[in-house]
Amino acid sequence: MFFCRKYKAFFLLLAIVHIALQVAAAEAIDTLNDSVLSKEERFSRLLQQGTSLKNIPAVPLNMQAVSFVQEFNRKQGKEMDRMRGWAKPYFDMYDLILTQYGIPKEMKYLSVIESHLQSNLVSWAGAVGPWQLMDYEAKRFGLRTGKLHDERTDYYSSTHVACKLMKELYEEFGNWLLVIAAYNGGAGRVRQAIEKSGGSRNFWNLQYYLKDETRTHVKKFIATHYFFEGNGGITTMTDEEINGYLASQKNNLTLSEEILANTSTAEISGRYNSVILANYVILNIAEFNKLNPGFDKELAEGNRYMLRLPISQMKIFESRKREILMLSIKALLESR
Repeated sequence: MFFCRKYKAFFLLLAIVHIALQVAAAEAIDTLNDSVLSKEERFSRLLQQGTSLKNIPAVPLNMQAVSFVQEFNRKQGKEMDRMRGWAKPYFDMYDLILTQYGIPKEMKYLSVIESHLQSNLVSWAGAVGPWQLMDYEAKRFGLRTGKLHDERTDYYSSTHVACKLMKELYEEFGNWLLVIAAYNGGAGRVRQAIEKSGGSRNFWNLQYYLKDETRTHVKKFIATHYFFEGNGGITTMTDEEINGYLASQKNNLTLSEEILANTSTAEISGRYNSVILANYVILNIAEFNKLNPGFDKELAEGNRYMLRLPISQMKIFESRKREILMLSIKALLESR
């Protein structure tokens, strides 16, 4: 009997070790996958929780764009609302073609701000069609141009060329806001802006080295995206914003519907300390970390963070956040 119990205990211990190793391996694979996957693939995984951008947690709108977006949508809202109906066939076609090239479907809104989907529109610079393609760009990608027949006015053909151009620009700049800037003002201007800004590829840092028309063009795209999608997305954020958002939302797949329903979010920035914040709103630090993975790391790197707290605790935070921030900064200074 003694040996029987001894062996049972031994095999039970082996089973526990085996399970622990499996869990550790799964966590290591998840970490490896996150480091290998591109930001587009990681964002796509987040979208799998719902059917559209409307179903994912709110994507923060950069503070430098807030007033512009509000004013733009106030002025253009009625016209864009009508566009929801008559433009659907064009949007559906755009979605199919953009997907073929691995480009986010939301880039179709570039055509909205370029031409309001007017096929015969000709700009002062000579750009033509729904995607406002210049003559030399169209010819470079095989389109025929001319007075008798200009393929830039054809929705199908011009969309394929626009996709090739956007893909080319993305391969160089690696961020969709910079793609939009280069599409409008030229890749050369964006390269110069990056150089003048000290090598930054953050649109909000280099925007003032671009022409006013190009800065406005990018903000129009962001506003149009928010209007039609009811949210932001990978095409409206800088890489820093994308990484911060993905980090803050990484554990949403593991949160139950009950937790999501009984918590609220708020975008924050600054050197908040997780322990001080959790203590101040009377929340167990383990629960805080579950709701806010990577909190201290993201804020220490200067990123914005989408804070998630139970609704009652969020009310406490909102009313005392300045005090919490001051205490956090004081603790940081004292620790040095």
